[in-house]
Amino acid sequence: MATFEKGILGGFSGKVGNVVGSRWRGKNVMRSLPQRGNYTATEKQTEQRQKFKTVIGFLSPIVEILNSYFGSAQGDKSRANLATSYHLKNAVINTPQGAVMDYPKVLISKGDLRGIDGGAVVAAANQTLNFSWQDNSGQGKATATDTLMVVVYAPDLNLFYTNTTVADRSATTASVTLPNFMATFNVEIWASFSKPSTNFAAISTYMGAVTVL
Repeated sequence: MATFEKGILGGFSGKVGNVVGSRWRGKNVMRSLPQRGNYTATEKQTEQRQKFKTVIGFLSPIVEILNSYFGSAQGDKSRANLATSYHLKNAVINTPQGAVMDYPKVLISKGDLRGIDGGAVVAAANQTLNFSWQDNSGQGKATATDTLMVVVYAPDLNLFYTNTTVADRSATTASVTLPNFMATFNVEIWASFSKPSTNFAAISTYMGAVTVL
């Protein structure tokens, strides 16, 4: 692998002849195409690939939220890149049936804002979820106008419901209505707070799993 800053090619990404160009840690790099061979992945490599595929498949539908509220971008690493790294290390496990997400360890946001205290969620009629929490305005950088965000995932449907502007922190209660097709399905739920018109957010809270009525 070689690095380059200037030249007849300039910075480029992709394959040119037998050379591949890309951006790595802030530098332009070139490497030769790998030679094909009779290579068999080890069991550990196969497991890691399964984990990566599972994490990417799970996070892709909520990448907009992650790019807005998951930590702070670091150099060439976007917030979504940081979220992927976190979930690969902490929130996916291998089972005899394959890699699966560890829902209680999933984070939809990560930051220094005060999070949810005393949070609870209850399913109600007509695909409604009723949320409650304590008003902890004034603690740290928390204010009454911080906004509650909610992410709901139905594993059997492989579908998300998201709402980033549910209610103010000071409201202490709020309801969201899920799509009709989520009725009778089990869903996993996360919630967090963010500051309006900023990327400042709290570490999200796993609210648990409920059956939609």
